[in-house]
Amino acid sequence: MKGLYFQQSSTDEEITFVFQERENLLVTEDNFVKLQVKACALSQINTKLLAEMKMKKDFFPVGREIAGIVLDVGSKVSFFQPDDEVVGILPLDSEDPGFCEVVRVHEHYLVHKPEKVTWTEAAGTIQDGVRAYTALHYLSHLSAGKSVLIMDGASAFGTIAIQLAHHRGAKVISTACSLEDKQCLERFRPPIARVIDVSNGKVHVAESCLEETGGLGVDIVLDAGVRLYSKDDEPDVKSQLLPHKHDIITLLGVGGHWITTEENLQLDPPDSHCLFLKGATVAFLNDEVWNLSNVQQGKYLCILKDVMEKLSTGVFRPQLDEPIPLYEAKVSMEAVQKNQGRKKQVVQF
Repeated sequence: MKGLYFQQSSTDEEITFVFQERENLLVTEDNFVKLQVKACALSQINTKLLAEMKMKKDFFPVGREIAGIVLDVGSKVSFFQPDDEVVGILPLDSEDPGFCEVVRVHEHYLVHKPEKVTWTEAAGTIQDGVRAYTALHYLSHLSAGKSVLIMDGASAFGTIAIQLAHHRGAKVISTACSLEDKQCLERFRPPIARVIDVSNGKVHVAESCLEETGGLGVDIVLDAGVRLYSKDDEPDVKSQLLPHKHDIITLLGVGGHWITTEENLQLDPPDSHCLFLKGATVAFLNDEVWNLSNVQQGKYLCILKDVMEKLSTGVFRPQLDEPIPLYEAKVSMEAVQKNQGRKKQVVQF
């Protein structure tokens, strides 16, 4: 039985993906579930976080967003039984790769998969669903009538975030990084209030948002990265399309919430003073926040269940690429790690 792993170079800059033979899993421990994997989604690996957590291994398992069938359960498992169809996210310290036919996982990382949801839909939506809930429910308390700016709305995560915001009754504004993305966003139903095309670098995001909100500013901003410096100091072309931190502070309304994915965000005293005058807040969207806190396990399971319920009822309609076979996972992960591709890719077993 083969599984996909990655090995980090001595400089920690490059990683190599390799298939390795694994021993058959014989014993199922007390609170663990033995799972036959039917689908596993591809996502970027945060090597920096692994290093900060002192997780040093020769080979790290790859693939965490899984859906599959329960084969066996430990003696203390209370929520599942053999033949149950389940979905979940393997923890950071999992010994088993999701890109493998059989894995072991603690029952507290799994929920039941609705019958009408396919394997690829379940695995391909679970992580982005958790991120969207974390950003819009827990960090910004989204409610009906609020205005929300979702950057890069045509991305796999942006799509789910827009759908959740619409479901909550919010007014959604979004940015598009290309003509194709703009056309994709304009097809949304219910329609997005305004699609801001930033692909040519000439449109001012702050002005567009203030115009759309009658000068009041938006209640919530969910960014997809932010420029900390001027365009002339940003060598990366993609970074030049990102809004500057001053633009986001400008377009925030009174009492607004800025949810950022920029872990190295730097705010100068004038920036902080402007946020103070608006009574605005800044929160950091950390994908692994639920994984790093065992205290929040109950809330985490509620989110997983709600994501699956919304997928089952059609609230969530994920952007998924065509399923790929396991033997293509290595090449596909190399592309995902380089941030290539827009739609979510899923390996189907």
